[in-house]
Amino acid sequence: MSSVGERTIDDFGAQWQRYRANESYYASLDVFADIVEPLVPRTAFQGKRVADIGSGSGRIVNMLAEAGAASILAVEPSAAAEVLRENTRQLDNVEILHAPGDQLPPGLDLDYVVSFGVIHHIPEPDPVMRAIYAALRPGGKAVIWLYGHEGNELYLSLAEPARMLTCRMPDPLLAGLSWSLTPPLSLYARASKLLPLPMRGYMQDHILKLSPSARMLTIYDQLNPRYAKYYRRQEAIELLTRAGFSDVQIHHRHGYSWTVVGTRPEAEGPPAS
Repeated sequence: MSSVGERTIDDFGAQWQRYRANESYYASLDVFADIVEPLVPRTAFQGKRVADIGSGSGRIVNMLAEAGAASILAVEPSAAAEVLRENTRQLDNVEILHAPGDQLPPGLDLDYVVSFGVIHHIPEPDPVMRAIYAALRPGGKAVIWLYGHEGNELYLSLAEPARMLTCRMPDPLLAGLSWSLTPPLSLYARASKLLPLPMRGYMQDHILKLSPSARMLTIYDQLNPRYAKYYRRQEAIELLTRAGFSDVQIHHRHGYSWTVVGTRPEAEGPPAS
C-alpha cells in the first residue's frame, strides 16, 4: 500500500474516532436506498450475506441490517474499528474484519459486497476490486458508490486546490473551518430551490435533509482526506470490468456521483491477476 493510502486510512480512522454519531436522515435507510436504487432495490438485501468494505463508524452496516441482511462482514482497516464495534454492538449478525479491503477472504460465497464512499479514496483500487470479486458467489453483485467527475467540474476547481491545504490542518482548525462553511452551504442549498444552481438535485434531495452537524461532517469529509479520485463514467465502469465483473450498470446519482453495480458471472472463475 502506498504512503498516501496509509495516510488516508489514518485520516479517516482519526475522523471516525472523533465523530462517532450516526443519526437522523444521515443514518437512515432512505439514504441507503438513494444510493443503491434504481439499480438495486433496497429489498434485495433481505436475507442475504453481505460484506461492507470500509465500514468506518458503522453507518452503512446499520443500514444493511435495517434492510434485512442475514449476515454482514464489516471490513475496516483503520483505528475506527473500535468505533465500528461499539456502534454495531446491538447487532448479532455482524462480524468485523480489521483489515484493508484487499484482504477480504476469497470464497465467502457472498450475495453482495457494497462499498460506499471508500474506493475513490484508495490510490490503487484494483486489488480491492479483485478481492471483492473473489469473495462473491457466482451471480453475486458488487455495489460501489463513487465520487463523479461529471457534474463536479466547478466544485473541483475550488475544492482540489483547497484540499492541498486542508488535509494538513490540525483537527480543531479543520473542524472550525467546516463549521464556518456550514451556513453558506445551507444557504446555497436553500437557494437551489429557486435557482438552477450546479448540483441542485443533490442540494435539495440530500443536503437539505441533513442536520447541521451532518452538513458540517459532509464538508469535513471532503476536506480531510489525503487522496480522493473523482471518477469519469468510463473509469467507473472499467473499475469493475477490469476485476472480471459482467453486466456492469451505472447510475449518475443526483448528477454528481456514480452508483456502479457488477455481477460475478455464473460460469466463470476469478480473473487472472
